[in-house]
Amino acid sequence: MEQRTELFKREHQWGLNTYLYAPKDDYKHRMYWRELYSPEEAEQLVALISAAEKNRVEFIYAISPGLDITFSNPGEVAALKRKLDQVKAFGCRSFSLLFDDIETEMCPADKQAFSSFAHAQVAVTNEVYQHLRDAKTFLFCPTDYCAAFCNPNVPQSSYLQTVGEKLLPGIDILWTGPKVVSNKISVESIEEVTAVLKRPPVIWDNIHANDYDPQRLFLGPYKDRPTELIPKLRGVLTNPNCEFYLNFVAIHTLATWCRSSATGGGSYSPQGALTLALSDWLQELMSADQPGGRAQPELPDEEPMQTDAAESLYVPGPGENPLYTAEPLTLDDLNLLSDLFYLPYEHGATARTMLEELDWLRTHREAAAASLHEITFDSMCDAVVQMFNRLSNAPNRSVLYDLYNYICDIKSGVGLARAYVKTLGGQDQPSAQTLTDDPEPWGFRGGLSGEFQRMLPGHGNRDLFKRPPMTAVYCVRPYCSGDKAEVQKIFKEMQRREEQSPKLISDCLSSGDVAPSPQCALVVEDDIGVCGYALGLTDAKQAAATEQRPGSDTLLKDYPSLVVVQVLPRVTDPSPARRMVAQLLSSIRSSGSRGVFCELRQSDRRMLDFYSKLGSFEHVPVDGSLAQDAVVMATKFQ
Repeated sequence: MEQRTELFKREHQWGLNTYLYAPKDDYKHRMYWRELYSPEEAEQLVALISAAEKNRVEFIYAISPGLDITFSNPGEVAALKRKLDQVKAFGCRSFSLLFDDIETEMCPADKQAFSSFAHAQVAVTNEVYQHLRDAKTFLFCPTDYCAAFCNPNVPQSSYLQTVGEKLLPGIDILWTGPKVVSNKISVESIEEVTAVLKRPPVIWDNIHANDYDPQRLFLGPYKDRPTELIPKLRGVLTNPNCEFYLNFVAIHTLATWCRSSATGGGSYSPQGALTLALSDWLQELMSADQPGGRAQPELPDEEPMQTDAAESLYVPGPGENPLYTAEPLTLDDLNLLSDLFYLPYEHGATARTMLEELDWLRTHREAAAASLHEITFDSMCDAVVQMFNRLSNAPNRSVLYDLYNYICDIKSGVGLARAYVKTLGGQDQPSAQTLTDDPEPWGFRGGLSGEFQRMLPGHGNRDLFKRPPMTAVYCVRPYCSGDKAEVQKIFKEMQRREEQSPKLISDCLSSGDVAPSPQCALVVEDDIGVCGYALGLTDAKQAAATEQRPGSDTLLKDYPSLVVVQVLPRVTDPSPARRMVAQLLSSIRSSGSRGVFCELRQSDRRMLDFYSKLGSFEHVPVDGSLAQDAVVMATKFQ
């Protein structure tokens, strides 16, 4: 109840206005729906309804009688009215009847009274709605609440046709979209169901719901629901993760989406909404006394224990282990966390890259040792471990307690994969605890449910990661004006994966602000599309001046030309990038240039390793001309 009260405050703060009360832990909501609330239970509900009203949140009380109600029995309908009258007396003015997830076979008595299941539901719902008279909102959840349940389809569903024609017009209808958990909800699909229901639906969105799998958590943004839907709906409800504190992103991004309607708040960017939500969540995680923080226990009023401060402060001596100090949580940590626990139908960018790199390493095991892929994967695994450590030491313990099982599980999984990679190419011997025929329980994912699934046909074919073909065909070709948008897209994607700063001289090339020199621009394509580029300037003086780099004249004297190369992680073969660099260097050399340099971010270990292994580029120490945390690699022409 305390968390629900806190939720109302957040809703009010973020501009949301409705709460549907339908928790399974209230057994009088569903299983024992006929029973009235006790005085103690009533007191809790009265306080909850009052808290919602105080925060200008409409409290909708839902009841779910469909498990065992006999629709044709007047006594059953009277019991339903009596229960809702009691809740109405608590101060509630909005109600909902839910008939989801129930058996569709009617009992013999109902078969005699009603021509169909839909007629039975509609008759009782209409009678209850008229009994309540002045309900502010009244919602009805149909048994066929998504397109996948409709037979043969939405327009021809006799169930939905009956509901649309017979349900009183003041009653709104809940709808989850194409599926129970819908990947996307289109305007066309909503227009289709609106025509059958004869009213716009209220979306009951399960995109962040995780109650069907205790190992899944969803921290990605509200997405793939165009804001053009907003004027075509009666409302949107989200049914998010089971854990209250882990719904910060789900609810925050929904609020941003709601404010971004086509008629008011401008365009909606899922990534922008996610960044905003994670920034706000970081503040909560770093504060123990903010909402969600666990209150500190009161201490007895007595004299404190006397201690010698000098004795309590330990200072390591020469040759001893340094003290462990926990670094503060960062926004990058939360971005990584979101990528690892993104959405039901997609992993975040970092998670996808980790899977791609691991798949390449597993497939090319003989070439794995010290490869670019191994370095990239290892650095990503290390980032997960560091994120876990910083989250474990975050001041807000209440959020951590909700989160801990998930981050502990992913840290363990990453650790097992990391240990496996270390054995590839003969680097290390397999760990005695993990990669053996007799591992300890913590070395594998177990449980009866998992064993059942692994015995079923098709196990694993629902994994979000799909292995790429064993061989890929790449086409390197000259850059044309139509490639500009694709190059910018790759640049932004790779910028997001790496640290955003520092700004490099070559960024003006990748962003399209400066055009590459003639014959100095190439792209590489695979069967999906453009997946990399190589751009060059024979004379980088103007670009360096634009970026206002002091001292760059010294660098440009020996290396007047600039190159930038970038490929997406799905390009697992380094040869296309090598071909582009070779062609680019040949063109620049033909222009009479003395040398070429490239500027890289220190965090971009992938490209640093690529240039290092080319053999022609070497690290050049340059003072004054560099952005902080940048590296210059260069090559001279003989």
